[in-house]
Amino acid sequence: MSWIYRFSMNIISSFNKKLAASITSMVSTMWCAYIFAAIALISLPGAIKSGDTIVIVSWVAQTFLQLVLLSIIMVGQSVQSESVEQKITETHTASLGEFELAKEARTIANQELQELKQISKEVHQLLRDIEKKVARP
Repeated sequence: MSWIYRFSMNIISSFNKKLAASITSMVSTMWCAYIFAAIALISLPGAIKSGDTIVIVSWVAQTFLQLVLLSIIMVGQSVQSESVEQKITETHTASLGEFELAKEARTIANQELQELKQISKEVHQLLRDIEKKVARP
């Protein structure tokens, strides 16, 4: 029984996630903000006709701002996250480039070290040969 419950919960959870992602992608567009603004403006004349300051403030705060700013804020967050993602990608690319340069520099340094060791061996051998010649007179 518990596996059936977990299975059904996974299906429900998957559906909920897909639905939420779909709604979010629809609401987080400027077109949705325009539609919400038009819907909110329908009730503006009634709020103004009431002449009641509380009704007008309520219309601005509860109807217009909440309805329209929701979409605009979501669009803004999407734009900001794209900017951050681009900076992260650029930083990652630059870091990989620096890493490759460091690997090349290390390879060159190792090659130079090997060459220096070989030169050092040759110099030591020359010095030993000179010492032998000087010691034999």
